[in-house]
Amino acid sequence: MRPRFVDFHAHLDLYPDLENAIRTCDDSEVATLAVTTTPRAFPRNLELARKSSFVRPALGLHPQLVAERASEVSIFEDLLPQSRYIGEVGLDASPRFYRSFERQKEVFERVLRLCDSAGGKVLSVHSVRSAKHVLDMVEAFLSPDRGRVVLHWFTGSASEARRAVDLGCYFSINERMLLSPRTTSLLREIPQARLLTETDGPFVERDGLPVPPGDVGPTLSALGKALSKSQAEIARSVRQNLSTLLA
Repeated sequence: MRPRFVDFHAHLDLYPDLENAIRTCDDSEVATLAVTTTPRAFPRNLELARKSSFVRPALGLHPQLVAERASEVSIFEDLLPQSRYIGEVGLDASPRFYRSFERQKEVFERVLRLCDSAGGKVLSVHSVRSAKHVLDMVEAFLSPDRGRVVLHWFTGSASEARRAVDLGCYFSINERMLLSPRTTSLLREIPQARLLTETDGPFVERDGLPVPPGDVGPTLSALGKALSKSQAEIARSVRQNLSTLLA
């Protein structure tokens, strides 16, 4: 079945009811990447999404959890053959997590090397205050023909965005990002053919409540305004971009 919409980064298992969140995405026909923050969370996501037409679970080890869970990279390796999709992985150099940054780099390098060895993986990558390091490591450890990278909530510079485009990266955009003039400025550096939509729910909130699973309507509207396109045109473009990414 062809999706109507795309949510390429959502934490469905952090909503109160994972089964209901999956059902919501299916009912709305939203192709949804259900990222996980630890490898231990992946099996339940995989089991509950088995019958879903539109939700695909991703195997992750979030950089913000590396300080406590770095040892779970061995579980990540064991589970890797069960998923084409990897996320959330990456680096976070914000003050709260900088103490673990060197360990994060060790874990991310291992993740990239494992994905390169396996081939065919699609990664949703976190890069808070670390875009240069993430791009350096992607370039060094993941061959372009062995995996594809989607930069989730990218906040790097214009030159880093151009470098990411040159490396073949895609970018997943959510409604909260588009409240920032910096993000709308960055869109000038990113080809429309590399854009995907995401919710990052339940972390992104709307009117004080978590964004509903798969609800990318406001993102499509804001992207359309920023790119001088209709919401329908952006939705079509994002669907085509997803198809190209996964081809």
